[in-house]
Amino acid sequence: MHARVVTFEGGDPEQVTRTVEEIGRQAQSDGPPEGVPAVALLILHRPDDAKVLAITLFETEEDMRQGDATLNAMEPPNPGGMGRRSSVEMFRVATKVEV
Repeated sequence: MHARVVTFEGGDPEQVTRTVEEIGRQAQSDGPPEGVPAVALLILHRPDDAKVLAITLFETEEDMRQGDATLNAMEPPNPGGMGRRSSVEMFRVATKVEV
């Protein structure tokens, strides 16, 4: 399993909260965007300073690279709604435990 971890910072706290909530609603009803073969999405949000970590999980490294290319090419649905994207990192998931 592989993870794409994106950090967003510096947005307006109220706008970031609205955007995070909208992404959650959209993901639950529609699943991942077309061209993003993700198996899970986890969004961590710190409302007091509007920092967001978006962690997208993929079964394979190839799926992660395809998802990364698709997500990088997409226009944000709410420009500036998450602040600025300050980093994108890729990881191999060493351990995943669901309890």
